[in-house]
Amino acid sequence: MNFDHPAFSPYRELIDALDLARARPSLDDLNAQADALDTRNARDLPVRFFAPDGRLSARDYETHILHTGQVPTRADTWHDVLNALVWMRFPRFKAALNAAHGEALATEIDSRRGRRRDALTVLDESGVWVISRDPALPELLVGRAWHALFWEARSRVETEMRFVVVGHALLEKALAPYPSMTGKCLTLISDSLDPNAGEARAVTALGAVDTPRQLAPLPVQGIPGWDAANAQASYYANQEVFRPPR
Repeated sequence: MNFDHPAFSPYRELIDALDLARARPSLDDLNAQADALDTRNARDLPVRFFAPDGRLSARDYETHILHTGQVPTRADTWHDVLNALVWMRFPRFKAALNAAHGEALATEIDSRRGRRRDALTVLDESGVWVISRDPALPELLVGRAWHALFWEARSRVETEMRFVVVGHALLEKALAPYPSMTGKCLTLISDSLDPNAGEARAVTALGAVDTPRQLAPLPVQGIPGWDAANAQASYYANQEVFRPPR
């Protein structure tokens, strides 16, 4: 597999350690790596990846992880392997997502998923941390001012912002990227663009996320350098991808 896409940059050491470019790892490989990193959930239980007997509901899936530290994982799918990758690279964020699901579940009166869990699920699958030293730049993103952000302010974006993909479904798409692949943004204003520092801010920011409407869309191929074709201003004129404000 090709892991050259910039979305995989924060995961480079793990990708190499697990030799993901050659093949999907076994559960034993994943667990050995998780053990070496001392990966733990919100209840300080060691995280372990196991093959489930059947398909769990979203409710049972999150509850099982929270109570046992065991993450249902189909090792023959990139979707689940990449979920394990995010658990090992950003364990505090994944643990916080899982704990937030548990808290939200305690307030739900039936099987329907509430808006908070909808938002948490969107972040888990398609989340992107938008770390910015300049508060004005994320405002352009929220306003879908794509040309102004990614072309007119391109040099500022390159020096003042960092985009960290934490959604495992979005990482899976990055294995075979296409122009319209879209993430959902968790904005983090910070003096540091280091993803490790960003993780602590992301954990705190989760507390204020109540609905998917708070998570602005981001066509990730428009990020400067994430697609060679976006070196031309005309790239951002495609309104099927870079949709204008409603």
